[in-house]
Amino acid sequence: MTKASSEDRPAEDELPLGTTSTYARMHKWIKRGVFVCLFALVVEGAFTVPALAIWYGWPQLSFQEICSELMKVRYSDDTLECEYPYPLFGPPEGAAGKDTARDEWGIQPTPGWERIGFRELVRNHQEREGR
Repeated sequence: MTKASSEDRPAEDELPLGTTSTYARMHKWIKRGVFVCLFALVVEGAFTVPALAIWYGWPQLSFQEICSELMKVRYSDDTLECEYPYPLFGPPEGAAGKDTARDEWGIQPTPGWERIGFRELVRNHQEREGR
């Protein structure tokens, strides 16, 4: 039994720095798990951004128009616009509209705007242009 268990373990000089033979198998599985999680995050991000862009109205609105419409909804101010490229030493994003937001501030802030539905920003943008 000791012969089989010693054959399964790699020699000390073959192990990565900081790993003892006792924990070598555990480190191998932790590393594999971390790689799987990182790969899953990359795949999730690759599908989330295009899905959100389509949800908000991407083919009809540009990314800058989507950003501007989101700021108008979020801060309840029809004059806010996203700047591209953003000024190098400009104020933080949203600093200009924080006074007009209808949020309830506290330990757990509650947003004062309704959930944005499928392609609702397109309708809001068209209504705003019509006025």
